[in-house]
Amino acid sequence: MTDQSARVLIVEDEAHMRTFLSTTLTHNGYSTIEASTGARALSAIRGGRVNLVLLDLGLPDVDGAEVTSIIREASAAPIIVISARDQQSVKIDLLDRGANDYVTKPFDADELLARIRVALRVAPPANGRDAVPVFSVGELRVDLPRRLVHLGGKEIHLTPTEFDMLTILVEQAGRVVGHREMLRRVWGPDSVKETQYLRVFMRQLRFKLEPEPAQPRYLVTVAGVGYRLRTDS
Repeated sequence: MTDQSARVLIVEDEAHMRTFLSTTLTHNGYSTIEASTGARALSAIRGGRVNLVLLDLGLPDVDGAEVTSIIREASAAPIIVISARDQQSVKIDLLDRGANDYVTKPFDADELLARIRVALRVAPPANGRDAVPVFSVGELRVDLPRRLVHLGGKEIHLTPTEFDMLTILVEQAGRVVGHREMLRRVWGPDSVKETQYLRVFMRQLRFKLEPEPAQPRYLVTVAGVGYRLRTDS
């Protein structure tokens, strides 16, 4: 996806901030939709093509955390939360609910644009075109465009973050994905040293996808470097 084809939904109740974000994005080749409430944001998600969501938490009708969960159920579009709330517990909760990144106000516009580019690089196409083919190895089957995973014919539920990690491994199947690359693409450039994120989510992925998580068949660790998805069973 090119920047020029991406459509960004801006969910922000403060008019001056919506204007600032819309102007910044438009000048950098994006098209935008604006929503001042959670209800309008959900209507926009369900009513048209949205490639990425910029979401403020302090909305007048519905808390942004709840909006995150609802958007994630309805769409695979990346969600970047923009908020003045800087508590670590809040950030973790939003990531668990399906947000892809978290930017604390005040922020630098160039950094936000960089985070948007990262999120769009790993996002599935909004209209399903040019999608990556279904990946299969052994009993594992990953349908990236539909965000579905099956193991031995049984559908496996993954959290948005787990699926994003698996997506990156599928895209580079057979090759090693370094720790820093995985962290940057899933959690953003400020998280490239947070290797504990990888350990936690990789353990969860293996528990769900590996017949014997302690002896992984598919998700291989390359000590001190990163992870590799095997292409042979």
